[in-house]
Amino acid sequence: MNDIAGAALISAMFSLVTGETALAQDRIRISSKWGDVTAHLGDNPASQALSAMLPLTIEMNDHLRQEKTGHLPKSLPAAPRQRAFSAGTLGLWSSGDIVIYYRDGRVPSPGIVILGQVDGDVSIFDRPGKVKITVDKAR
Repeated sequence: MNDIAGAALISAMFSLVTGETALAQDRIRISSKWGDVTAHLGDNPASQALSAMLPLTIEMNDHLRQEKTGHLPKSLPAAPRQRAFSAGTLGLWSSGDIVIYYRDGRVPSPGIVILGQVDGDVSIFDRPGKVKITVDKAR
């Protein structure tokens, strides 16, 4: 499969899973000492505001052995929420708390805002402890 076909397939799968539209120019890179992944951002006000903040460096903590969480420098706008997530979901818990899920699951009400979906192997975050990540636009 070539890069264009792969990107189209990922975009289509993202749309099916999240109900959001993934735009090619809304790709980000998440880098850490454990490795790098890319993600497609969704088409909602929160994702667009996150994209406008980049680049960012965020200290992430492990939470419930299913996710890494960190605080954004400022709150993101409201967007639709959902309770279910899959490994690789990039979400927003409260207006200023970003989450990278490395396992599938559900959260209590009011749910999370879906910011995007990680394309790469999100299992790099499946380890205890803190990690500092850098988030910037993918090239």
